[in-house]
Amino acid sequence: MDKLDLIKDLSITNNTKMVMLVLDGLGGLGLEAGGKTELETADTPNLDLLAKSAALGMTDPMMTGITPGSGPAHLSLFGYDPIKYAIGRGALGAAGIGFNMQENDLAARINFATIDNSGLITDRRAGRISTDESSKLCELLAKIEIKNIKIFVKPVKEHRAVVIFRGAGLSDRLSDSDPQKTGLQAKKVIALDECAETTAILMNEFIHKAQNILVDKHPANTILLRGFAKKPGLPQMKDVYKLNAAAIAGYPMYKGLARFVGMEILQTGQTIREEFETLKTNFDKFDFFFIHIKATDSSGEDGNFDKKVNVIEEVDKNLALITDLKPDVLVITGDHSTPASLKSHSWHPVPFLLHSKYCRPDDVKHFGETSCLKGALGRFPALDIMPLIMANSLRLTKYGA
Repeated sequence: MDKLDLIKDLSITNNTKMVMLVLDGLGGLGLEAGGKTELETADTPNLDLLAKSAALGMTDPMMTGITPGSGPAHLSLFGYDPIKYAIGRGALGAAGIGFNMQENDLAARINFATIDNSGLITDRRAGRISTDESSKLCELLAKIEIKNIKIFVKPVKEHRAVVIFRGAGLSDRLSDSDPQKTGLQAKKVIALDECAETTAILMNEFIHKAQNILVDKHPANTILLRGFAKKPGLPQMKDVYKLNAAAIAGYPMYKGLARFVGMEILQTGQTIREEFETLKTNFDKFDFFFIHIKATDSSGEDGNFDKKVNVIEEVDKNLALITDLKPDVLVITGDHSTPASLKSHSWHPVPFLLHSKYCRPDDVKHFGETSCLKGALGRFPALDIMPLIMANSLRLTKYGA
């Protein structure tokens, strides 16, 4: 039996309130071996106070040693096996901006990027150009014509955009053109199955035409495509967990993830305080809230250790907006680690805090990687987070006689 099927059989309804606060890329490393991580460096009196009456641990988003993307990592947080329920970034991006994909659509994420005169990538994010600027570039790319294919190019945020191809027989069994590193040329899109060979030719045609359009648009003088995906079908949280769930997120991709599992997307401002105020405003309307903080991840990817520390401290300063609501269960964690020293996602486990009336507090006094490793929950798969939340909300009945 699939774990979600078991949870569906055991889940019940009641009036409890649950909050999952996700600081994207929360886990980190010290700038030198054995040094304090970003979370351990941050001044977090409110998180530390909460830790004293909570159960702590460390989670693995996927298998030990595997570095996850944001999509798979969040699916784990929501209790969906990311290997079984794989979703490409293209579909996430489309859902995040509210684009209603059809069954024969194929979506891919676009990164506007910078290449030098020899075609080598010097910046995979084109200096994080503004959304206004990328919107104008999307309008240009949307004019590309490919026989028997309708093309939609939509801005997402800053250097990120999404392209949706609509036509018969398109396959998502394609490799990315993004090499994930600077100093390299973009890759050709390659078919991973015979049935995708024609689609790969079409994708490379689109990239070629896009480069011709962008040649004089420095720093956004090329595009990188990744995450080719068709429209997914996922079990809905209202069916599996019997929850009326809502998402509070500023970045479109995470709205897309939440939408795919059946959460209602709440309108919110972009600051941490505004997101927490949105929770307060809507607290009586839903059972479960997913709150997403992006800046921890983006600052880690930029290699900005101090900025990541500052974001964590800002969360801490505004934490009372959540704790004063007295949710029955409060979870604070990340989807994955993004150490500033690596400037990328990593395989390291993620700090985890669970606060509820029914949790068993441990002796840990601080919320940080080293302390969480000593917590009562130990090191466990992120897939077990939702069952823990449900159990501490008294929303799971007994299994078996």
